[in-house]
Amino acid sequence: MKIAFVYDRINKFGGAERVLQVLHQIWPKAPIYTAVHNPKTSSWTKDISIKPSFLQKFPLAKTHHELYPWLTPLAFESFDFTDYDVVISITSAEAKAIITKPDTFHICYCLTPTRYLWSHQQDYQINPSLGIWNNIARPVFKNIKKYLQKSDLIASSRPDVYIAISQAVQKRIKQYYHRSSVIIHPPVNIKKFSKAAKISKKSKSKYYLLVSRLTSYKKIDLAIKTFNKLKKNLIIVGEGREEKNLKKIAGSTIFFITKIKDSQLVNLYQHCQALIMPQEEDFGITAVEAMSVGKPVIAFNKGGVLDTVIHKQTGILFPAQTVDSLSLAVKQFTISSAWDSKAIKVQAKKFDQQIFKNKIKIFVEEQWQNKKKSR
Repeated sequence: MKIAFVYDRINKFGGAERVLQVLHQIWPKAPIYTAVHNPKTSSWTKDISIKPSFLQKFPLAKTHHELYPWLTPLAFESFDFTDYDVVISITSAEAKAIITKPDTFHICYCLTPTRYLWSHQQDYQINPSLGIWNNIARPVFKNIKKYLQKSDLIASSRPDVYIAISQAVQKRIKQYYHRSSVIIHPPVNIKKFSKAAKISKKSKSKYYLLVSRLTSYKKIDLAIKTFNKLKKNLIIVGEGREEKNLKKIAGSTIFFITKIKDSQLVNLYQHCQALIMPQEEDFGITAVEAMSVGKPVIAFNKGGVLDTVIHKQTGILFPAQTVDSLSLAVKQFTISSAWDSKAIKVQAKKFDQQIFKNKIKIFVEEQWQNKKKSR
């Protein structure tokens, strides 16, 4: 069985990229087809065969793919998968638009239906997260939104089967694409985070932790405003376009770390009070990472976190994305009885990467065998 992967774009490292790494461990010979590839910001791909599209040569495409929303689906349609038995698209946008012949089976591992077109289109209309390009992007997006939605719906019909990463994503796939799906949660390297780490200077004082890309929809500003008000220490790990804006509103108890090694991140997880998640995540790998070291999670009560965090057992779920709601959750956390770290770790183990490997391998092989029998 010859397999290829397809991913929207390779220019960063986050939860989806961790999924790709694990998939590559299962099928190490499989190349990754993508719209654009930026080696400078994706060193994790150095041992993987990457096949970018014609967009690779377009100005600013590697760093600002949002400038070419009408061309990206065409980029994926230009790929030829004749030589492959199975193609797995890992996507939250256009990668599902690939065209495969009848003999090639297309499995879509859907991170979420295209966020800026469906579930979060209003947020993107207000803040496209393009910096100086925002004023141009807003009217352009408004005028071409219906065209992009129509194109996305056509693309959504192309996969033979869908896998959703959470119950929330499964519901969105049904609501927006009218397709059924099975759930296979993303992989988390539980073993890596369970290893004891040395205590750093930052770890000696009490602090809460937030690990995320610094983009507007992650609601990092909500966490900053809340911890400014509470005057509690918050360490924010991540980088992104909103970094300068977020630092401007951060008070003296907010600390940023933009570059970090895995061992340092493990250290921060192990010695924090709790992980803060003010955003709605499609799944939320960081929640499982925190729980894998026995730390509770304080998260917004919506999205993929509902699959992982058990209210008042492995964390606190707060109902609204407001300073008052998050503040109350932090206060509830501080007055709660001692958290059972062993029980929290047991919950995290349900999402270990070995479980993912077993499930995805069995699913792909079964689907391929069924495809061969139906010929």
